[in-house]
Amino acid sequence: MQTTRLIHSLASLVVLLLLAGTAGATPVPLEEPLATADGGERSVAVTDDSGKTVLIRGAPQRIVSLAPSNTEILYALGLDDRIVAVTERCDYPPATADKPKVGGFSTVNIEKVIAMEPDLIFAAPANTDEVIDRLRSLGMTVVTLDPQTIDGVLHDIELAGRATGQEEEASRLIEELRARMGVVAGEVAESRTEQPSVAHVIWHDPLWVCGQGTFQNEVITIAGGTNAFGPVDGWSIVSLEAFITTNPDYILVSSGSGMDRDGYDAIYNYIINEPRLQRLDAVRNDRVYVIDADVVSRGSPRIVDALEEVAGHLHPETTGTGTPKPTGTVQSPGFGAITLICALSAAVLLLQKR
Repeated sequence: MQTTRLIHSLASLVVLLLLAGTAGATPVPLEEPLATADGGERSVAVTDDSGKTVLIRGAPQRIVSLAPSNTEILYALGLDDRIVAVTERCDYPPATADKPKVGGFSTVNIEKVIAMEPDLIFAAPANTDEVIDRLRSLGMTVVTLDPQTIDGVLHDIELAGRATGQEEEASRLIEELRARMGVVAGEVAESRTEQPSVAHVIWHDPLWVCGQGTFQNEVITIAGGTNAFGPVDGWSIVSLEAFITTNPDYILVSSGSGMDRDGYDAIYNYIINEPRLQRLDAVRNDRVYVIDADVVSRGSPRIVDALEEVAGHLHPETTGTGTPKPTGTVQSPGFGAITLICALSAAVLLLQKR
């Protein structure tokens, strides 16, 4: 019994780290710009997703991003030349590889951040209150982004645009994303297919699925599907028996290699090879699809990429706005899943030896 509880606790840690930074506070309205300072210097106040009102003077030239989703937003706003550092988990776009690193997503190195002499820092709750409060106490200007919904992502794009002086770029990006979402909505409305039930599995041992209040749930709904586990709050464990009884029409699985085996997606291979799941409609009809874990989980502009991809899977008879990835394609392993899974396995083996 003690072993089982530990396994579930460690599994919970794996999933929470995989999904860190994808949900948070409901967006609040942005503040109006303050009057310009003497000499015409730009001065603006914004209310971030933590509820803090942050005063920003001038146009920030040295920006540090402490979350992958923040980094994606900043690059999409054309701020690559002003980004001076990111975290080790910031891996998109590829240009982030050349940026100095200031530690991990949840293990930020404060000394390295200070050394970059930033005039604006974009943080996230997973950086921890301790780190964010410490940076602020040192006189750093910190804006926290924490989108909970797709509308929240659009809100944070606008917020980041105002904070950095990239308002026009933010408006153009938001308009583009809304237009793409409108195309998906139009195609779904014209589809002759009824709303299929969809399960999104983010881990398989035990089975973790997405419920209400997640990006994945919103993607499924807007893409013309019904979340098979809609009544579930957030990300939750379900039993194998409950999963079989639910019998979803489609199954989406988050990408991720298993134990450093190239060409291997652990969750996908479990679903299609587990004998007890062979009678599921999704498995029998070859409707199990791998979706990039980072694209569908991060609060960034790429969430619309995920929406287009899922809509293409659920309604293939429409023209489609995205190109669905072939089932089983190797994707990004996400937030250090391989290391965490190995740790979980090691803990189990140690307990078994006792």
